[in-house]
Amino acid sequence: MLEFLPAPDHVVAMQMSGTLTAEDFDRAVAEIESKLARHERVGVFVDMTGFEDMTAEAVAKDVWYGLRKIGQWKRFPRDAVLTDKQWVRTLIQIVNPLLPQVEARCFAPSERDAALTWVSELPQNGPRGSL
Repeated sequence: MLEFLPAPDHVVAMQMSGTLTAEDFDRAVAEIESKLARHERVGVFVDMTGFEDMTAEAVAKDVWYGLRKIGQWKRFPRDAVLTDKQWVRTLIQIVNPLLPQVEARCFAPSERDAALTWVSELPQNGPRGSL
């Protein structure tokens, strides 16, 4: 299941719980694209504390969307992931160095406010201070 959370207009904020379906993913993409139509860059905040799984169709859509956006990854300079799952933290640590245009950070569930503040403060010239 996917629920959108209150956040500044330049931030896509969502909470995933249970199993994410293809329909959930389509809703997420629609929200992301809506924000990108209004802003050159957006932050992404995802609360994954209740997340358990994704359907195969949702995984395929996720991969396909990510590939279509390769040339636009700089439009997502900060990604904040709220999680209590070590496998999510490990995945972020592995992927983060491979995407210099994006800075992703994991936050503990108790750090929700700090995560939302951090992702809302988009850097001026890119995720790590330069284009």
